[in-house]
Amino acid sequence: MMILSNIARLYDGTSASDGAVHTNVDLHLDGGTIHELRPHDPALQVGDGHQLVDCSRYTVTPGLIDCHGHITVLGLDTASMDKMLTGESLLWVEKILHTTLVDGGVTTMRDIGGATHMMKRLVDEDVLIGPRLKVAIAMLSTTGGHADFRGIDRCHGELSRLWPEEAGRPSSIVDGPWECRKRVRELAACGADVIKICASPGVASPSDHLEHRDFSPEEVEAICDEAHARGLQVAAHAHSQSGIELAIKNGVYDIQHISFMDERLVDMAADKGCVVTPTSWVMTELQSAEGLSDFVMDKVKKVAEVHAQATSYAYKGGLPILMGTDPVLPGMHGTNGKELAALVAEGLSELSAWHGSTGLAAEQINQRDTGTLESGKRADLLICSDDVIADPGKLASGGILEVIKDGEAYKGGVPALPQRRFETDLWERLARRNR
Repeated sequence: MMILSNIARLYDGTSASDGAVHTNVDLHLDGGTIHELRPHDPALQVGDGHQLVDCSRYTVTPGLIDCHGHITVLGLDTASMDKMLTGESLLWVEKILHTTLVDGGVTTMRDIGGATHMMKRLVDEDVLIGPRLKVAIAMLSTTGGHADFRGIDRCHGELSRLWPEEAGRPSSIVDGPWECRKRVRELAACGADVIKICASPGVASPSDHLEHRDFSPEEVEAICDEAHARGLQVAAHAHSQSGIELAIKNGVYDIQHISFMDERLVDMAADKGCVVTPTSWVMTELQSAEGLSDFVMDKVKKVAEVHAQATSYAYKGGLPILMGTDPVLPGMHGTNGKELAALVAEGLSELSAWHGSTGLAAEQINQRDTGTLESGKRADLLICSDDVIADPGKLASGGILEVIKDGEAYKGGVPALPQRRFETDLWERLARRNR
């Protein structure tokens, strides 16, 4: 038993209310599980085999749950995408996973396009060091849509360099209701936990206009029908009002980006029981990104003008809001906590941003064994030097001292905690796994 003793402040992840914040408490960990949270007992005697860690100067929260990750994206430029098309791609994936866990404080991530079931399994088997994964595998769009990253001249034969078809990852490009149904079946067979579609064009894609349509209603309905028949939720990339409405009306559960969402669409989403993942931080990062075409930057400016208002509408309308970083630019991996600050800047309360990054996120992505610091849950938590509950912006500026996943510490910022050590490199761990 390990006891984090006399924690100065603790957010338990159960709600966005003040009742979820505790002061001067003891958190008892039993291996990889939370045993109990109780008021601090200064007379507590620790017996053999138990360890007491003084946390009287620290703030403790659940580990972050990022609902929009991309562990196979280093950047949107050609050189970055090319790195993921070589035999070294798994090394880059390991680097992203490691910094996302150890520096970003993310203990669970829903990768919404790119990661395969193999990568998820390698994390579960401790070959790759990183957050546990939920995977979409592909990001479905039509020919010429948001997932169709052809070259600048648009005339070469290769369909897409973003997530090309390979073993365990079917193509993201799909057209027609029956082809859509087959692709969902393929993704389910490949181990997808969620289906991701593009209900509208995108900001960073090289040729589609924001106001244009991607899928037809018949295609979206077919995708959702096949996904629901297999117990899978559907998340939709949707910036435009037409794309958001298309997603809501045809069975999509999680509406992502929501740039042009208005009060009418908020009411529509609420009636259908939808959640939203605004990805607010990346919208700011794109404004200063290098190497983007004038066409893409024009779309970035259009989205930047309206995104905060859309998030505010969603929050005031009572929609559940999830944290998702969409880390597609260099430097975003490992600073995932900036999304909480971005959500607060767009109108959420600090505790609402925290709830959408912990307990609410765990519930909505069907990872209910984590996200809250309650008895029986996984021991996934952050130990922080600053009051990140009141100021989430401190998460990404050195505030995280320790990251604990399944009861094991990875960062080394609290000397009293035993650390998880990996003494072999990735290739040796892979070799041992395959013996």
